[in-house]
Amino acid sequence: MRAVAQATDGATLLKQRTLAMWVAQNRLAAAQVAAPWPAPGAREGEALQAGARFLWRESVSGTPNPSFRKIEITVSDPGVPDYALARIAGYLGQPPEK
Repeated sequence: MRAVAQATDGATLLKQRTLAMWVAQNRLAAAQVAAPWPAPGAREGEALQAGARFLWRESVSGTPNPSFRKIEITVSDPGVPDYALARIAGYLGQPPEK
């Protein structure tokens, strides 16, 4: 019986991590197409993915090349906000001027 409970807990955590990674990837994609270009700084919010609520935090910072910015996104369960279920980092290129 204990093995069944552990397998269930493992499957639940895997599902949570998968959904959290989708939230992180969606946030990164939104930042890449955002207009205007995301300003440096920290932001946070909530997202719903497959009926589950998640908290996301993102930090945008400069790089040595002024045409690029680094973005780091962390996603967690609202009940345990200090435990990261997913973490992703990416770079944003400055859109061309029109």
